[in-house]
Amino acid sequence: MKIKKGDQVVVLKGKDRGKKAKVLRTFPKKAALLVEGVNLKKVHKSPKKEGEKGQIVEVSYPIPASKVKFLCPKCGKLTRIGYAEDKERVCKKCSEKI
Repeated sequence: MKIKKGDQVVVLKGKDRGKKAKVLRTFPKKAALLVEGVNLKKVHKSPKKEGEKGQIVEVSYPIPASKVKFLCPKCGKLTRIGYAEDKERVCKKCSEKI
């Protein structure tokens, strides 16, 4: 998987289409990404201690890597990622090292 933790991506499909966000974590075996503020779901948390109230918390869930596209920090365009001869990642549009 060519997208890594900390990369800026744009969501192409789904309810969060068009959102720009940072990748928090990658799951290479599932080809999925955990993206900040995307694919939020509400989880009901039960109280842990006596006298404490339960809560409804929004949690971000992974999305398939095919549903996002890399946003190049140099040219600012949506692009694919290639590799140079010295195994460094390169933007396919502007040929700059990432």
